[in-house]
Amino acid sequence: MLPEPRRLTRRRLLGGLAALAAASALPPLGTRAAHAEIASRQLPAGNLRLPLVGLGSWITFNVGDDPQLLEACTAVMRAFFEGGGRLIDSSPMYGSSQATIGHALAELDAVGPVYAADKVWTSNPDEGPGQIEASRRHWGVPRFELLQVHNLVAWEAHLETLLAMREAGEVRHVGITTSHGRRHEAIERIMREAPIDFVQLTYNIVDREAERRLLPLARERGIGVIANRPFQQKRLIRRLEDKPLPDWVAETGANNWAQFILKFIVSHPDVTCAIPATTRVDHVRENLAAAREPLPDAALRRRMADYVATL
Repeated sequence: MLPEPRRLTRRRLLGGLAALAAASALPPLGTRAAHAEIASRQLPAGNLRLPLVGLGSWITFNVGDDPQLLEACTAVMRAFFEGGGRLIDSSPMYGSSQATIGHALAELDAVGPVYAADKVWTSNPDEGPGQIEASRRHWGVPRFELLQVHNLVAWEAHLETLLAMREAGEVRHVGITTSHGRRHEAIERIMREAPIDFVQLTYNIVDREAERRLLPLARERGIGVIANRPFQQKRLIRRLEDKPLPDWVAETGANNWAQFILKFIVSHPDVTCAIPATTRVDHVRENLAAAREPLPDAALRRRMADYVATL
């Protein structure tokens, strides 16, 4: 049995409404301020560049048809696009998140700017094409830019479907996903043997197993990398929030722990994009700002990781 999706609860409404209020200061979509430009990275294959920070939707966008929460999510997406963001990631596993994204894209007239990344997630391969089409209708996009096999569920059959769709021009890129450091051996085998464009995996300043083999392999094979769970679903932030930032934090360009963590992730040359999820406009702005210069070099990244390891 596949698990039920988690849902954003009413007790998180206050944060969402605060995000909505903050969004009222945003200029109209498409009038991005010059200072909001964030760094992007060239995909290993093709001529597309993606901003280093994207937007996840697990739990945060699973709001059902609650009009206030839908409006708050729309405010988050508006701030995301105004700040230079493009890639939004979702899945049929995420409850109503796809419909929430579609609602916001329609409200913002933002189907054009979005790099739409979704997944196929069913143990029955015959259901894959229908699920993908249902997801596309939820988003309201003409096609997905990226389709991924979610957590390797029935991955052989689904990947065959996705590769056929790519060949037919029905999707631009295809990939596979994992999280929590699971099934890295299987991920490595698929990366070596299948002509995929992306791999999505857990990578942050404490979950660094991917550095050992998967990130170098992605570089070798020309595969883009999306880093999920950058904050360990807030647990990492909670663990660090009462700890002091290092005296040399200015060298990283970070103003807080969230930016410190994100700068560590996106400055890795083999990471294409990180996808933090949030319900708040101020947080999405902070996250995007982490992709601005300066970005740490290899020596500074080691220093950052070593510092966190001492806390």
